[in-house]
Amino acid sequence: MAGEYALIMEMIRYFKGDPKRIQHFLKVLSFAKLIAKGENVDEKTFFIITTAAIVHDIGIRVCEEKYGYQNGKLQEKEGPAEAEKMLSSLGYDEYIIKRVCHIVSKHHTYENVDAIDLRIILEADFLVNYYEFKIDNRQIYSSFEKIMKTKTGKEICSTMFNL
Repeated sequence: MAGEYALIMEMIRYFKGDPKRIQHFLKVLSFAKLIAKGENVDEKTFFIITTAAIVHDIGIRVCEEKYGYQNGKLQEKEGPAEAEKMLSSLGYDEYIIKRVCHIVSKHHTYENVDAIDLRIILEADFLVNYYEFKIDNRQIYSSFEKIMKTKTGKEICSTMFNL
């Protein structure tokens, strides 16, 4: 099975010519690792989180080609098949592929979050999106309680945005 480096390089090639998307997933990966470490997740969960952080937006390109645009729900629909293809080609374990694809299929669904791995991806993605989309602090504060559930995610968000 390929490691993190190989998957990151594959995603960089996948988003060739699109530095915004490449930088986005790398920032989400960084925050996901930080939150996961702060929440003391086990090694297997940490691996799932890092893998999912790298591929979480893999459906965007397919959506734009297929529909001419992309949004969260379309990403959740189209992303898992793309993630499965990439992870399979790199020799990832079937259990890891299934769990990562589940996370990709839910990474824009904020209710009924079923486990800490998905929770951390949601929080990391929000931390990056708040900044990239220049969301004002009033809007961040109004979504804070709904989105940020981990102690580490809450601390990072409230500190970063001075809430």
